[in-house]
Amino acid sequence: MFKMIVWATDGSKLADGALDLVRELARQDGSKVVAVHAIELLNSRFGAPPAGEGESEEKIERQVEALRNDGFDATLEVRSGSQDVATLIAGAAEDVGADLIVVATHGAGGLTAALMGSVARALCHSAHRPLLVVPPPGVATRPSASVSNSAHTG
Repeated sequence: MFKMIVWATDGSKLADGALDLVRELARQDGSKVVAVHAIELLNSRFGAPPAGEGESEEKIERQVEALRNDGFDATLEVRSGSQDVATLIAGAAEDVGADLIVVATHGAGGLTAALMGSVARALCHSAHRPLLVVPPPGVATRPSASVSNSAHTG
């Protein structure tokens, strides 16, 4: 069903949890996996990446290598720019022809999401690909809220 899966990752433990689901889906369908790590450059005259970014990228590189060692066709796509993270991920998914984007969420809503932003929520609006949002462990899921085909929404 899914020939190309984009795993949107920032190197966090939440993103690692989504990787488990990506592995399962890719194994079922023999899918190619593209790990997309998006870096929104700070609005400074230097355009510097956030502190600790090198460590995150090295971790993700090791995860992609582990996927390859386990027999998956996996690559890493690092995107950076002045656009927001969701726009960078959506652009990468378009470029590789993704059938599915998988992203983890903190599960924040309301005021927290409004103040801090939500990559998963922004992807629902900017991605023109089906999107699977993986909640944090221990959060009860509602089946109708877990999967969004943003290609058919406003």
